[in-house]
Amino acid sequence: MSPVMTQNIPMLDLKAQYAAIREEIQTALNSVFESQQFVLGPSVSKLESEIAEFCGARFAVGVASGTDALILALRVANIGPGDEVIVPGFSFLATAECASLLGATPVFADIAPDTFTLDPASMARKITGRTRAIIPVHLFGQAADMDPILDLARQHRLTVVEDNAQAIGATYKGRHTGTLGEHGCLSFFPSKNLGGWGDGGMVITNSEEKAKRLRSLRNYGGVQKYMSDEIGWNSRLDEIQAAVLRVKLRHLGEWNRSRRAHAARYDSLLSNMPGVVTPGQGGWGDHVFHQYTIRARQRDKIQKRLTERGIASTVYYPVPLHLQPAYAFLGYKTGDLSESERAAAEVLSLPIYPELKAEQIDFIVAGISDALGA
Repeated sequence: MSPVMTQNIPMLDLKAQYAAIREEIQTALNSVFESQQFVLGPSVSKLESEIAEFCGARFAVGVASGTDALILALRVANIGPGDEVIVPGFSFLATAECASLLGATPVFADIAPDTFTLDPASMARKITGRTRAIIPVHLFGQAADMDPILDLARQHRLTVVEDNAQAIGATYKGRHTGTLGEHGCLSFFPSKNLGGWGDGGMVITNSEEKAKRLRSLRNYGGVQKYMSDEIGWNSRLDEIQAAVLRVKLRHLGEWNRSRRAHAARYDSLLSNMPGVVTPGQGGWGDHVFHQYTIRARQRDKIQKRLTERGIASTVYYPVPLHLQPAYAFLGYKTGDLSESERAAAEVLSLPIYPELKAEQIDFIVAGISDALGA
């Protein structure tokens, strides 16, 4: 038996990204080091303005993480004990945890099988007299179908907080995701399309009043030093992260275009492969492919073969939120959200990053074909 050909293909190559922008990053960091101002300084203020302009929002408020962005956005909407917040069952834990940490109850709705995003019909069935907010997730870089979600929110007077952690630069019918509801929440975790050198996040909004309160909440509940108007958080985006992110933001449009081109190559090679379903696209805007996620009933077999070839892959997410041990007390059971559960059993995210080469994509697809005997 001939040996298996291998290559080292990671899920994300941040070293290659850094090599391309090293001098820009060093210049930006040196500016921060010379200023010796590290918290809520000029880099944060400039990044907030630049992110707001990039997304087409009036205001942006930097915070310490994407999770904090969700928490503070819900807090500004006065979500608390006794309230219910509808979230998709297929997402990262932070989407639900933000409600729990404020004393509210997450209510899990199912997803649309083609886009992995919140199913408006399932969401509608979950609305009760205690529902106060909805968190649609623009998962893997694709916008949720926002028109019916926003219509339901208006009918029932619900706050819409967009979890835009994976989708900066994505659009829905000509508008950037994150600007369609009351708040849009960004994550700058290093693996994101716009990733920092540590944790970071941001809330975007078109409300001056809400932006002012967000700035207060992120800084111990006050805007005046040593004076707190309410109980707040220590959740401030630092200058080093902001300096790095300002450099990367200048390249984000090009990087997202590269991701779309790589996704198109994957699509062309995988679309006719039996046993593989390529990512669906809603047709309502630009997908920025934070992840390129296929579905396959033989998912585990494919992943094993890719690993043997030196190819990284990841299951986002192996356990849907309603079946997480942390939420066992809510009483959900297997079968309650069939599409979320089916996605968890079938999804596999493949390497997709701007520096990925065409021949690497070909090698990855060959590994999938080999695993399936295609």
